[in-house]
Amino acid sequence: MKIIHNINEMQHLCADARMQGQKIGFVPTMGALHEGHLKLVDEARRRSDLVAVSIFVNPTQFGPGEDFEKYPRNLDGDAEKLSARGADVIFNPSAGDMYPQNSLTKIHVDTLTNGLCGAHRPGHFDGVALVVTKLFNIIGPCTAVFGRKDYQQLQVIRQFTKDLNLPVSIVGMPTVREADGLAMSSRNAYLTAEERARALSLSRALTDAHALFANGVALLTIEDHIRNNLIASFDSIDYVTLASPDTLVPLEEAQRPPKVLIAVAARIGATRLIDNTVLGEDAPPIGG
Repeated sequence: MKIIHNINEMQHLCADARMQGQKIGFVPTMGALHEGHLKLVDEARRRSDLVAVSIFVNPTQFGPGEDFEKYPRNLDGDAEKLSARGADVIFNPSAGDMYPQNSLTKIHVDTLTNGLCGAHRPGHFDGVALVVTKLFNIIGPCTAVFGRKDYQQLQVIRQFTKDLNLPVSIVGMPTVREADGLAMSSRNAYLTAEERARALSLSRALTDAHALFANGVALLTIEDHIRNNLIASFDSIDYVTLASPDTLVPLEEAQRPPKVLIAVAARIGATRLIDNTVLGEDAPPIGG
């Protein structure tokens, strides 16, 4: 497995692979890899001949006071995991190479970024859109695999990939969870044992929501159930939103579509956790 830091070298490697008729699978990450990331690598391996994984903690998607400086970084450990999983190349550029001085270009996706995390992290999705577009331009035509835990991010990436006619096929994979239901996240490492135990109320509440929805319970009642469970365990709640899975527009109480996205962001201590499930489509987080 190769580790490449230079943009031109990565572009040439991918171009040479395509010249040889190889299909490229690409998994963009910020490192601190866990089993959720590695499942994405498995899917890229299944769909392609050459698997590339980027590891880049992207400064433009972190806002003031967020955890850019302390975000976990462990390139050697990540490389060991990726090698064991059959990845072919790691792309690990520097921030200076990805964002040369005097860069003036921004990418903004409207509407999809108005609510959910977009409302609480101004500029976050502009940073995501810019770095992913740059990565897609470096890798070139490929199949890119993302997790659905970052559901809004996935929809934003699908949108700008289509709008900009990028030659990339986007694949979304189910959220990978611990045995007790907690969604895997690099930020879980910030939690103390006591905080982690409290965090389990999130996946439990989402599991309850599936049963309530199947029994015809009103959407507002489902939302209240989730919120009340989180109030008892989390220190603060950014949002609990029931929305269209496609448009991310919040649903009215009287609406009863066949599929409903429940998206949640809440904080325990300084750690912000997100999770989601699609009622009518996903299996419940626990016992599903």
